[in-house]
Amino acid sequence: MQSLDDLRRVIRRIETRRPPRPAAQAVEEALGGELHDTGDGQVLVVRREFPLSHRHGRYSLGAAFEAPLDLLSAAARAAAPVGDARGLLFLDTETTGLAGGTGTYAFLVGAGWVEGDRLVLAQYFMRDFDDEPALLTALGPLFERASGVVTFNGAGFDLPLLETRFVLARRRWPQDLPHLDLLRPSRRVWTTRFSDCRLATLEREVLGLEREDDVPGALIPALYFDFLRSRRAAPLVRVFAHNRDDILSLVSLLGWFGRALAVHDHLDAEELAGLGRLWEPADLDRALACYRAALAAGLASPAAQRVRLRLARWEKRAARWDAACALWEAASRHDVFDPLPWEELAKFHEHRRRDPAAARAIVEEALDLGREAGTSPRVLDAFNYRLERLARRSRKL
Repeated sequence: MQSLDDLRRVIRRIETRRPPRPAAQAVEEALGGELHDTGDGQVLVVRREFPLSHRHGRYSLGAAFEAPLDLLSAAARAAAPVGDARGLLFLDTETTGLAGGTGTYAFLVGAGWVEGDRLVLAQYFMRDFDDEPALLTALGPLFERASGVVTFNGAGFDLPLLETRFVLARRRWPQDLPHLDLLRPSRRVWTTRFSDCRLATLEREVLGLEREDDVPGALIPALYFDFLRSRRAAPLVRVFAHNRDDILSLVSLLGWFGRALAVHDHLDAEELAGLGRLWEPADLDRALACYRAALAAGLASPAAQRVRLRLARWEKRAARWDAACALWEAASRHDVFDPLPWEELAKFHEHRRRDPAAARAIVEEALDLGREAGTSPRVLDAFNYRLERLARRSRKL
């Protein structure tokens, strides 16, 4: 029977034969970056360069820097016009949480800008929370030299978060820097076409790009916290790729908007209708031209119905009655009964043409169609009330 000392000797022999555990790979080596000394500590920077001829999806990166920013700033209702396109800073953050607030950190900030004939894409990474002063110091010069910032949902998340981090660190935040948030114009153009306007959706449907092995954004905070515990950086390679693709998609999407605002001949009917919605709050004449072009291009229902009624509303406000009536007439023949064009036609004949008999005939037809379609009693009651009033008026004539 072996003694306790014999067992200990056996264990020691086994342990001495076990190969030593390999040292953890340095973070900068695993992620392909370099440590930069900022004066406030070190921050890891991963830098890539892309020629402006590089295609990200269907579009080259260079198209973004030919975009008419004055038009896009107006159409997107930016708070201030965005300046020189070649001075733009494209920005995207990866954070420790999606709720924001003072407890949320931006542990990875991706930034893109033009140098000569290339797009520089630099990613600033906090190896630990102690690196935040160095990261903020590294970002400062980027904001100072930028003519404007381009983000996707940056107004609602990225920029308020970075501003919070700057303010908590007692640093000056560039409050007056023009900002172009591409989520706003994207919703205007595609909100009725796609189920959502997430960047991944626009990449697939607009840019013609499908990411492979992309890490879901919801998992990114957990991957960072795993890194803080284990110091294994290899799983973060996918996070850096995700952030890098976000920046490249921002540039490519800006190129799409720039071309769409300048030239319409490559747009389909639905995109023309979306462009009309984009222009409507900023330039009504451009919006109406887009709506008319969409209908002429054969816009299908139900989008065509929405555009007809939207266009008719503006024609009515401009007292272009023939155009408005033609649109209401077309809208009244829609496959699904819509009471609005019938009501507008009845009001036109009663109040503008002073022809209560014609108005009464329109209301009677609308009632018949409404009953067949199973329209709500409230709508039918409104038409019945109008019919009774027109009947009383006809008896007085």
